[in-house]
Amino acid sequence: MRHFRKIASFTVAAGILVLGLEAARAQSAATPFHVAQEWKIGGDGGWDYMAVDPHSKLLYVTRGNHVIVVDTGAGKQVADIAGLHGTHGVVFSSDGVHGYITDGGGNQVAEFDRQTNTIEKTIPAGTGPDGAVFDPYTKTVWAFNGHSHDVTVIDTNTNTVLATVALPGKPEFPVSDGAGFIYDNIEDKGEIVKLDAKAHTVVATWPVCDSPSGLAIDTASHRLFAVCDGGKMAVVDTESGKVVATPAIGDGPDAAGFSPIDQFVFSSNGQSGTLTVVHEDGPDHYTLVQNVATRRGARTMAVDPDGSHVYLVTAEFGPKPAPTADNPRPRPPIVPGSFEVIVVGK
Repeated sequence: MRHFRKIASFTVAAGILVLGLEAARAQSAATPFHVAQEWKIGGDGGWDYMAVDPHSKLLYVTRGNHVIVVDTGAGKQVADIAGLHGTHGVVFSSDGVHGYITDGGGNQVAEFDRQTNTIEKTIPAGTGPDGAVFDPYTKTVWAFNGHSHDVTVIDTNTNTVLATVALPGKPEFPVSDGAGFIYDNIEDKGEIVKLDAKAHTVVATWPVCDSPSGLAIDTASHRLFAVCDGGKMAVVDTESGKVVATPAIGDGPDAAGFSPIDQFVFSSNGQSGTLTVVHEDGPDHYTLVQNVATRRGARTMAVDPDGSHVYLVTAEFGPKPAPTADNPRPRPPIVPGSFEVIVVGK
């Protein structure tokens, strides 16, 4: 009888263990992302957008008057592109050789060599170039000028300006569908504009949400993902401009990303200190997967081309200064040397 009880007890325990492992696997599958690494990069100053070179897998992060280059294999800075004035975005041409930096403080776009990470030419833009996108369909770079409310179109074969296109308001982040159209958030109007990449004209303007900032695209399902104030992501049909879904995200988003390999959509939320992960179940159906705890201030990001990692940046902050007449909404100072890259992986 005692022997039977021991066998029964062992069987029950084994069954509980199996169920526990299955539950753990189910939980892991349901929440696949986690903070895998934190790289202490250091250096002074703020930051804005970043991008992963699809050829070298190097991470480029804009940091005020320069751009740092981080080896994503070693987690260390390997280069610094200096001599700029107020950097915001980095994009890469499809030739694997050239890259482009929007230098908002210099009202220009800097073309650089991706092998040497040195600037080869600066190209005049509008006032305050910010977000940018390379369009493979026309081999052009589109630099969206936040202060002059227009976009500078640059021919990457000659590195000359082809056109300047007026916009209906303050532009934020753009994307290309690779088939002849560019899309951009108009932050102060709560709209998205659709531009013809060959004709250099605005062909549609759609109301979408409150203060859209980051933007991503799924070219296969013809869907845009705009992250907005109010804790919402607007999923927009690229053909009709209709908002087809509004999944919940965190507060203070500034960047959006998409992984076409597994249909995950990302929103980096600087105010709530989270990375929202949404799964595209179908063109009009979206499921909130998880909100990964990152760090407050981690508002911009870059997604690996293979979708395996998401890179975010932030730093430690000191006490917020008291408001003054000259600076009624002061920001807390960045603790010197505390800048870091947060790596979120599966």
